[in-house]
Amino acid sequence: MEVLDTIRVLLTVHYDGSAFHGWQYQPDQRTVQGILQDALARLTGESHTIMGSGRTDTGVHASGQVAGVDVPTRWNPNELKRALNAILPEDIWVQSARAAAFDFNPRFDALARTYIYKIGLDSESASPIHQRWCWALCKDLAIPALVQAAAPLSGEHSFKAFSKSGQPERGYRCNIFIAEWSDWELGAQFTITANRYLHRMVRYLVGTMVEIALGQRPSEDMTRLLKNESDVTTSPPAPPQGLFLNHVEYPDTVLLNQDRATSSPRSRTKS
Repeated sequence: MEVLDTIRVLLTVHYDGSAFHGWQYQPDQRTVQGILQDALARLTGESHTIMGSGRTDTGVHASGQVAGVDVPTRWNPNELKRALNAILPEDIWVQSARAAAFDFNPRFDALARTYIYKIGLDSESASPIHQRWCWALCKDLAIPALVQAAAPLSGEHSFKAFSKSGQPERGYRCNIFIAEWSDWELGAQFTITANRYLHRMVRYLVGTMVEIALGQRPSEDMTRLLKNESDVTTSPPAPPQGLFLNHVEYPDTVLLNQDRATSSPRSRTKS
């Protein structure tokens, strides 16, 4: 039985979700987690399970996904980053690799996650150069109406009405720290930061706010939906290509300096 020393590495990953069936590994589908695990197996000669901060859906992008993985100590985090980027396909890129605490968990240690949703209002957003990374709506939206629709979201609420599937074991309450609309070069973008999210929650929120801004439903519906009133339902979810996982916030204690990481490896056995 061989004893191996490992370190836990925190990876910050960007990807274009257009050609992926989401983040989570599926044996018969192309997923971000699956591609990363295959690349690590090629580099290290053994299989590794990569833990992600969250599961992005099919077609959703990331410019700040965080993942954690245990690798042999011979792999310096910076060297691992360079080696991964040399063999990963062009739609995945490792922005950074840093030594993490040995009990670091990308999902459960996260304090908050920020998503950005981009809507193309200018006709140029329909160009193939842009339409993969935004909702090319190409319509006039009443931006003040979007801002008004987002106003009730801040704070802790039940988002059961904005979820495709339930999480009864964890409940439906989420704490929203930021929910705001701003200008984007081809239209408008929605930034939301929360302690947790429900399945497709951001896309249902955006879809509903857009219909309000188009004058297709009253702005009061947002408050009514947050109260889970039975006679009102959300609008269809916004399409996935406009959504980006932008940033994940962690306490400072999850990171180690390089000296501490290399001097305190964790041992494991390989049969």
